[in-house]
Amino acid sequence: MTLHVLSAGAAKGLVQALEPAFADQHRSKLECSFGAVGAMRDKLVAGAPCDVIILTAAMINALAADRRAAGDAVVDLGRVFTGIAVPASQSRPDVGTAAALSAALSDAAGIHLPDPERATAGIHFASVLRKLGIYETVRERLRPYPSGAVAMRAMGDASAAGERNLIGCTQVTEILYTDGVKLVGLLPKEFELATMYSAAVCATAADPGVARAFVELLGGPSTMELRQSGGFVV
Repeated sequence: MTLHVLSAGAAKGLVQALEPAFADQHRSKLECSFGAVGAMRDKLVAGAPCDVIILTAAMINALAADRRAAGDAVVDLGRVFTGIAVPASQSRPDVGTAAALSAALSDAAGIHLPDPERATAGIHFASVLRKLGIYETVRERLRPYPSGAVAMRAMGDASAAGERNLIGCTQVTEILYTDGVKLVGLLPKEFELATMYSAAVCATAADPGVARAFVELLGGPSTMELRQSGGFVV
C-alpha cells in the first residue's frame, strides 16, 4: 500500500529518517509532500490523498475539530524554535540582540526565508523585520521560497556558486538537516518563536491502522533521541 503524508517542512528530516525502516516493516511505500504549513493544510482541504498529516499543533487541532483529522490519533512531536543560519563557509555573525540582528540583516546581500504568507517561520520573520524597522530597507534583498528547507538549500547552493554575505531564517530543524548551511543561533529573546508540531491520522486514511502506527512512531519514545538531535525540543 501507499501511505500518503502531507508534512510541514519542519518535520522533513524526521520523516525521511524513519521512512525506509517503516516502509519495509509495513510493506508500504511512503508518498511524502513537504512544504509550508498553510500550503499542506490547503492541499488536504482541497482533497489531496492524505493518510498522515504533520502541521502545527494549532492547525491539527482545528482539522480535528472539522473532522478532517482523527482527534484520538494526534501525537505531539515537540517544539521547534526559529533560528538564523548562514552558509557553512561563512563566519557566524552576532545575532544575539535586536541591534546585532538588525545590523547583520541590513548588511546581507541576500536574505533567505520561507513563504512569508503561509509558512510559520516566514510569517514570523517578516514580522520581526517590521519590528526591527528594516523591512523596507531589506525588502529587495529578501529571497522567499515555498518552505524553509528549500530556502536553506538555495542559500547553500548560492554560496557554493560564489555568492557571499548571505543569511537566512527558518525553523531550526530545517537548518540542521540541510547540508551547506549552519545554525548561527536562535532569534533574540524578544522575537523568540517556539512552535509545537503534531502528527495526526487523516479522516480519509486508506488504512487507519498503518497510518496510526506511523503517527505513533513519529512521536513515540523510540524516536525521542532522533527528534532531539534534529532540533525538536521534547
